[in-house]
Amino acid sequence: MPTRRNSPDTRAGDWIECRGVHGQAPRRGEIIELLGRDGHEHYRVRWDEEHESIVYPNDGVIITPGPARRGGGVARDRREG
Repeated sequence: MPTRRNSPDTRAGDWIECRGVHGQAPRRGEIIELLGRDGHEHYRVRWDEEHESIVYPNDGVIITPGPARRGGGVARDRREG
């Protein structure tokens, strides 16, 4: 499965993993919205713990294409039910 650092190809439905701080495990979540503009991208992320936050990508962030980008099912917002 391909991974990449922050990229202009990032889309809603992709997964993001952030390096843990102070000995904590890495965090993983789904990008549910792209915010900002080219060169100043940031994302609304729904974390595995089921809360949301805004992430400004930096070192230690890996973005992985979501299922629709890997030839799997259609990625959709979980809020659609």
